[in-house]
Amino acid sequence: MDKRMLINAVEPEECRIAILENNVLEELYIERSSREQIAGNIYKGRVVNIEPSIEAAFVDIGLKKNGFLHVSDVMPPTGGESSDIDVHNRHRRELYRIRDLLHQGQEVLVQVTKESIGSKGPSLTTYISLPGRYLVLMPGIPRHGVSKKITNEEERQRLKKILEGLNPSPNVGFIIRTAGEHQTKKEIHKDFHYLIKLWKNIEKRSRNLNPPAPIYQESDLVIRAIRDIFSTDIREIVVDSESVYERTRDFLRVTMPKYEKHLTLYSEDKPLFHKYNIENEIENINRRKIPLPRGGSIVIEQTEALVAIDVNSGKFKEESAPEETAYKTNLKAAKEIARQVRLRDLGGVIVIDFIDMREEAHNHDIEKTLADALKRDKARTKMLKMSKFGIIELTRQRIRSSIRDVLFGECKFCQGTGYTKTIESLCLNAMRDLKFVMHLPQISKVEIIANLEVANYLQNQKRKQMIEIEEFYNKKINIFSTNNHEYGRIEIRYLDNKDEPVMI
Repeated sequence: MDKRMLINAVEPEECRIAILENNVLEELYIERSSREQIAGNIYKGRVVNIEPSIEAAFVDIGLKKNGFLHVSDVMPPTGGESSDIDVHNRHRRELYRIRDLLHQGQEVLVQVTKESIGSKGPSLTTYISLPGRYLVLMPGIPRHGVSKKITNEEERQRLKKILEGLNPSPNVGFIIRTAGEHQTKKEIHKDFHYLIKLWKNIEKRSRNLNPPAPIYQESDLVIRAIRDIFSTDIREIVVDSESVYERTRDFLRVTMPKYEKHLTLYSEDKPLFHKYNIENEIENINRRKIPLPRGGSIVIEQTEALVAIDVNSGKFKEESAPEETAYKTNLKAAKEIARQVRLRDLGGVIVIDFIDMREEAHNHDIEKTLADALKRDKARTKMLKMSKFGIIELTRQRIRSSIRDVLFGECKFCQGTGYTKTIESLCLNAMRDLKFVMHLPQISKVEIIANLEVANYLQNQKRKQMIEIEEFYNKKINIFSTNNHEYGRIEIRYLDNKDEPVMI
């Protein structure tokens, strides 16, 4: 498999990282200097408000919006608890109340788990986790484990023995990450000492600063990608910025010296992302309809509540039977949906409406294909079985805004609906407004200012009705057009006999 990591960092305002498999874009990450990234940051905060009705607290961490801290993300005074690996599986909502754990004015050390999205502030946790290359350090959780994605039992036992030999302090836990598979004891020990030193510095800084204050800032996108995304099957890391290349090389020398040879500085005249046709993929990232190979398509609708995905067979038809057509289309769709979810960084609830199939075995195949395709996702996902209506529901971890929200802004004409009123609707509404106030005696004449297209419609298709309104109320109506006027806005000015504006 030909797998590459491409780092486009020639523009100081934006860094983009693409993962290609056989020249197909599989993952995309974008970070802009204008949008502060705070996920993973650690702050010393102060509790400003307790909300017992939702069992949560709001914490001032020095940002515009207070952070949201749910009771399930507050470590009890006795310390944390953990399973073999999944420290996020904490069911304590009935054991603790937020008022038992926190009070207004209390100082707390918190980590951002989710960026501010829309009107919501960042989500916080007191369960601190510090990721290294091969380990994750968890202060206050004295348990050790191995990533569930490492399935070989012999390897799991080997890694557990290495963990036991680390001899950390009794109140610090560690998890061996997926990247730690087949790593030597020396490499894991090196990562261990680095994380211990980092945590001691965080503790020291936390003691010396008053809240609200930043304590630890997560690494930038390039370093995070090398640390979290890079895998041994990536045969080449291509960087188009000399300064970023040098910084990446230095990081590799310290953390993974044997992989430094994978790093390449791109020096061709043709831009890096253009060479691999990634720019076209990015331009289509907000496209609703995605065609499937040999026919069929998927349609993605992103809403505030959830993401709805519909699968269509289109013109794709199998000679054998409709069942076979639906089955083959759904198989292709399941793989592409998993890819699009990763590319667009879609989070929250995702509902997929597959083409109806009668055979139970086919439904199971689609479930398995989708589940297998989702396994490669770095974000946590949970998937339910297909319903009798051919619908699969899943949730995907939402850490930051989707790629769409980074690249696109809300349309000022349709406010994000994707629809604008027709010319006929706009003009009918304007005429209704006229009739509503034209009887007022202080009004002598009216001026209508609109986009050229709308103004032409009023002067031609609605000319008869406009004359009738003039004659009925005995008041002059003048229509003006301008190319600079927004399509969906019709401005109506009411004037008295001295051409002074009349306030309605």
